[in-house]
Amino acid sequence: MNNNCIVLQGVNKYYGKKQVLKDINLQVPYGQIFGLLGPSGCGKTTIVKIMTGILPANSGEVYVLNEVVPKLEVMNKIGYMAQSDALYNTLTARENLEFFGTVYGMKKTFLYKRIDEVMAVVKLSEDLDKEVMAYSGGMKRRLSLAIAILHNPPVLLLDEPTVGIDPLLRQDIWTELYKMTEQGVTIIVTTHVMDEAVKCHELAMMREGQVIAQGTADELQARIGAKTIEEAFIYYGGNKYEG
Repeated sequence: MNNNCIVLQGVNKYYGKKQVLKDINLQVPYGQIFGLLGPSGCGKTTIVKIMTGILPANSGEVYVLNEVVPKLEVMNKIGYMAQSDALYNTLTARENLEFFGTVYGMKKTFLYKRIDEVMAVVKLSEDLDKEVMAYSGGMKRRLSLAIAILHNPPVLLLDEPTVGIDPLLRQDIWTELYKMTEQGVTIIVTTHVMDEAVKCHELAMMREGQVIAQGTADELQARIGAKTIEEAFIYYGGNKYEG
């Protein structure tokens, strides 16, 4: 387990009588971008929420940074970007960042420096003092990403982070994510977009609450002779995965 930043062993989750996660086993090495690929409703967001400690699993074990979660000390080391933007629309972007920086317990001098840095990363420096209600949907996603990385967390959990963001800026964001992994940050990205999935160091393909295949994009395609990751996803989704 010491070689892996995040480990899920036999994780099951129910909402009432409905089982939404079925015996999930994942190992995510340190310093990687690990993608959860699958359609809406397949369980990606539930897995991420369990990793953060927001949701408990009904059974199984979850470890982040070699600690059992949920655990408050671990939650403080995670940057989490939810699918829905949790922003204060009547505040400016700067005020939102200052608020979350205070929640993270950041010292003011470091916080002010980081605000400038993260807003430069998401290309919002010129809109720092604009009220969030005046932001477009894409700008709000970028601000949510800035908040998630504000406290330099060693683990970053991003739920559909580039939805609504234009292609050029999306590429810039991926460049920054790669830079973070070079510094040892471990990143989970959920996506249903195939061209983003191939950017991940490793993938877990999901359907109906189950992991149907896992490996690098090249490995997943090579196992079945697929020419594209789309072709591989369709194959694994319709066939029993044997490893």
